[in-house]
Order: sequence, then C-alpha cells, then structure tokens
Amino acid sequence: MSFDPSFEEQELLADTLELDGSPMTLRELVASGLVSAAFILSVVGVWLLRPPHAFEIVPAVVCALVFVLATLVRFDTPFGFTDATQLGFVPLLFAMPVALVPIVVALALAVSWLPEVGSRELRPSRLIQIPWNSFLAIGPVAVFAIANVEPRHAGPFLLIAALAAEFLVNFTVAALHRVLVRGTSVRSGLKNTWVYVIDAALSGIALVVAEDIHTAPTAALSLAPLLGLLAVFAHERRRRLESMLELSSAYRGTALVLGDVIEADDCYTGEHCKSVVSLALEMADHLELSPERQRNLEFAALLHDVGKIAIPKEIINKPGKLDPHEWTIIKTHTLEGQKMLERVGGFMREVGMIVRSHHERWDGTGYPDGLAEDGIPLEARIITCCDSWNAMRTDRPYRKALDYEVAVAELASNAGKQFDPHVVETFLRLVAPADRPHPAPAPIPPAPTRRPAPALIAGSAEA
Repeated sequence: MSFDPSFEEQELLADTLELDGSPMTLRELVASGLVSAAFILSVVGVWLLRPPHAFEIVPAVVCALVFVLATLVRFDTPFGFTDATQLGFVPLLFAMPVALVPIVVALALAVSWLPEVGSRELRPSRLIQIPWNSFLAIGPVAVFAIANVEPRHAGPFLLIAALAAEFLVNFTVAALHRVLVRGTSVRSGLKNTWVYVIDAALSGIALVVAEDIHTAPTAALSLAPLLGLLAVFAHERRRRLESMLELSSAYRGTALVLGDVIEADDCYTGEHCKSVVSLALEMADHLELSPERQRNLEFAALLHDVGKIAIPKEIINKPGKLDPHEWTIIKTHTLEGQKMLERVGGFMREVGMIVRSHHERWDGTGYPDGLAEDGIPLEARIITCCDSWNAMRTDRPYRKALDYEVAVAELASNAGKQFDPHVVETFLRLVAPADRPHPAPAPIPPAPTRRPAPALIAGSAEA
C-alpha cells in the first residue's frame, strides 16, 4: 500500500476495517477452519522433525513479551494489516526450540488481539483467523527443522533461506486469504509486497539483538524504543487513513445529497440522471475503466444535470421548443454544475470537469469549449451517449418516447458527428436484445491528460 493510497486501495481498506467488526460469513469460517487445520498439521510436523529440548526460560519469556509488543504496532493495508513482528520474531527464534515458536506466536497474537475484542472493534469469532497470521513462523522453523540446526548455530545461507521461506509462506497464505475470503485476485496483492522490504530491513536489526540473547537475556528489551517509535508512526498513519476515508465518504455523501436535491427539484431530471448512471456503469464495466474513473463516471452521470437547479422552472418544463434566449440560458447548466462541484473540492473537481464536457460533440460543434474527438474526456463521451439514449427512450414534456429501432438509428447516424463512434458501437451492443450477437468490445482509450480551460457546456439529444 502506497503512502498515498489509490481510490481502489481506499475502498479495500474501508471494506477491511468494516469487516473486522462484522460477523464472519460461512465462507470465512470454512476458509479459516481449513487454514487452522493446516497450521496445526504444520506445527505437528515440525514437532516430529525436531522435538523440543531444554531451553533457558528468561530469554524466551523476554523475547515472547517483545514479540507481543511488536504485534501491537500495526500498519493498516487494504487487505488487513502488517506489523513490526520481525523485531520480536527473530529473537524468539533464537531463544527457544523451533517446535515451540509457532505455538508461542499464535498465543502472542491472541493476547495482542484481546484489547480489540474487549473494545468491540473486533468480533470474538474472528480470533479463529489467528492461524492466518501465525503462518509467518512456519516457513523459518520448517527450514531449521529440516536442516536439523538451531537458528543460533545457522550460517548466513541458512538464515537467508529461512527468511525467504518466511516471505514465501506469508505471500502464499495472504494470496489464499484474498482469493478464499475477500474474493479478489492474487495479482491485486502484489501492490503490498513492499512490506517484505520493511520486514527484511527489520530482520537485520533483530538478528543483531538475537545473537546476544543467550549471553545477555534482556538484550531483546533494547528493541522497545524502536517499537515505540514505530508505534507513533503507525498511529499517525492510522489517523491519516481514517481522515482520508472520512473525507472520501463526505464527498460521496455530498454527491448523493445533490442527487436527491436534483430529484426533489425536478422529478423527471432526477429519474433521468439515475437511469443514465445505470447505463454509464454498464459501459464502465464493459470498457474495464479503472476504479477511480468508474467512481468519477458514476457521480458525473448522477450529477450531470445538477446545474439545472439554477435554471428557471418555466424553461426546464416548457412543453414546446426553446427560443434562442431560452436555449442560451439552459446551456449554462453545465457551467453552473461545474461551479457547484468545484466548491465541493477533492475528486469532485474531476467530476465537475466531466459534467462540464458532457454536451461537447465528437465533431467539435458542441459547447462550451468546442472540444473534439479524444479532446473530450472519455467519461463525458460515455455520458453523452447514455444521456441521449435515455432522453430518446423516455417521455418528454414535448413528445413521447421513441421506439427502440428509431433510437438505435439516431445514435448510429450521429456516430462520428455528435457521438464517439467507439462508444456508440459498444453501447449498442449493451442495449441490444439478448438474441442478437455481441461483437468484441472496442478498445478503451487512455485517460485524457489535459483538461479544457474554464467555460460552458452541453450537447446531446437533450440539454
């Protein structure tokens, strides 16, 4: 997860934080049960390969306490969290028999999760997920058990192999969690591989301390100041992410309120906007737009006519055609809409630019900026097509809804003039009856890198 998480990462993070406080689904229970069984079998396997022997109690207890402290330093990620456990885990490996390490790790994680259970931030049933995180111990202890060597007697190559095994097992278990529990792809988790770089760096520091554990039993306590510093950073990161999510939620709430205002101000416009949203989102899925562009498209489709709030009702609801003066006034709704969304700020500024451009035409004769072809934001081109289709297929104050064939012919005849030909081609496949063939979708153009200068807008089959 980057320092400035993308919209997709923010959405995943919000889902993860909400998931912690929700009841476990049957899918989660089954997956966690299988992982728990696999963890127990792994522990038994290591125990049989290298049974525990006598060890010094004081270093083991100190390292276990440091490990508990390390698990409390959590950094939230879209798929859960990462923490500073390496600072406590490496000394723990050196302080006790490897067969006992996974058991102590699981117990320490349970202890560290209890405060969240007590504060009701975490459901007690989610303690069954502890084996998912306890698998961090299985890779290294398996390496040492198979090599029949204690970590403190291992050479550099064996230590590197143990670290590599830890990362490999961690990544595999995390990938399984994404697929089985979250229903996402393995590829989506590659963005979080940065945590292994941090773990590798912390492992070097922890190794220096671990080598002195048996001569200085309290050496692990020297890691406490570093854990305290990381805890401060983790807390600040959590606050920043929470503020970011709250702000994103506020923007979304503002957009939805504006949508309600549109519907309250003019029932037809409100229903029309909602229909355009539905069509636009189908197009977004078909064209595989990025999550950020889908979000912007969704709100631009919902709010593309928000500026009509500022237009006199006698013009909006006029049953006949508009005269030139009235047409000039109604054109201002795109500029007014952009101004409203500019005031909201954040990503709504990008939404405002789409709203501004949804009456531009492919041939450059639209308004307010006379943009043409790829100079028009793709999201605006999609809305133009969906907007016109819905306008043609619904009853208006001055005419009845057009038949399906007539509306199709209208879109097709204006492709390359009013509409983007590729957008029309894709759209007509989506609205075609099920018994008609669906050709392959048109390729998606890249997101525009330049935006028009401030001005006005409009330009589909309806203003």
